[in-house]
Amino acid sequence: MAHSVRPGSEIPESQVTSPAVCAERRRFLKFTAAAAAGGIAGVGVARATQAGTKFTGLKKGGFTTDEELTSFEDATSYNNFYEFGTDKSDPAEYAHTLKTRPWTIVVEGEIDKPGTYDIDEILGWMSLEERIYRFRCVEAWSMVIPWVGFSMSDLVKHFRPRANAKYVEFETLQDPEQMRGQRYPILNWPYREGLRMDEAMNPLTLLAVGIYGEVLPNQNGAPLRLVVPWKYGFKSIKSIVRINFRETQPPTTWNDSAPREYGFYSNVNPDRPHPRWSQAKERRIAGERTLMESLFTTRIPTLPFNGYGEHVASLYTGMDLQKHY
Repeated sequence: MAHSVRPGSEIPESQVTSPAVCAERRRFLKFTAAAAAGGIAGVGVARATQAGTKFTGLKKGGFTTDEELTSFEDATSYNNFYEFGTDKSDPAEYAHTLKTRPWTIVVEGEIDKPGTYDIDEILGWMSLEERIYRFRCVEAWSMVIPWVGFSMSDLVKHFRPRANAKYVEFETLQDPEQMRGQRYPILNWPYREGLRMDEAMNPLTLLAVGIYGEVLPNQNGAPLRLVVPWKYGFKSIKSIVRINFRETQPPTTWNDSAPREYGFYSNVNPDRPHPRWSQAKERRIAGERTLMESLFTTRIPTLPFNGYGEHVASLYTGMDLQKHY
């Protein structure tokens, strides 16, 4: 199985705008004209808001893999998103209740440009691209998914963090009316996650707004989610409404809930077993196999840092990765 990371090229002509875009054509043209007048980056990409709508003018980014992709059906129907329930099928069944427009994100803390920003305003600053990443879940299964988004580092630079901003904290929407799972004390809501600043600034760290060339479905974390491919999937917080730049390490939901099982760093480490199962091998949900076939297929060795060690291992030089898990 190859694990190369290589530059990509433009999406083929065949990946064109779907009929769903036509209904919003006037909105797209209005936004594009305004963006051109204001010098907004990335105006070649249609800023769609409806799941199932394809992005146009999308380019592939500098990170990809030649491994078999997970099917769109599996990637959007087998999910962890406890805000909608604990079963893997719950997000796909119940996330339609989430309203992703209007959507604002509070940005605060140790930065020069705090404020409350509309998601479409943020998208207007960014150039979107597609990256194919391996995505590893702590329950010993993995997927290979083409994400659409922009580098976290680009957004961080826009808000001009101060020298004492050492961490970035993220928070998910809390609204039990829309998110039925939050009606129960499964976790300490709202869901929170965090990265060290150098992790957030790493070129691999992505803020995703799409998947498979389409607008991100609700069950996958619409309208904005984090993707950190060398960490376990629960670090990739979904439906973000708050970004806080901090001097001190933020609390995180799973570390708060089960500190023996989920550390702050949560880097993929096959040599540190979860208290209830091994992390040394995984089942890859990908290719032409059905989901059930994938779940019962032969396990493959799990790679340190999910195979991205050449890009991120230096971030943890001198750290005890058994202690800082």
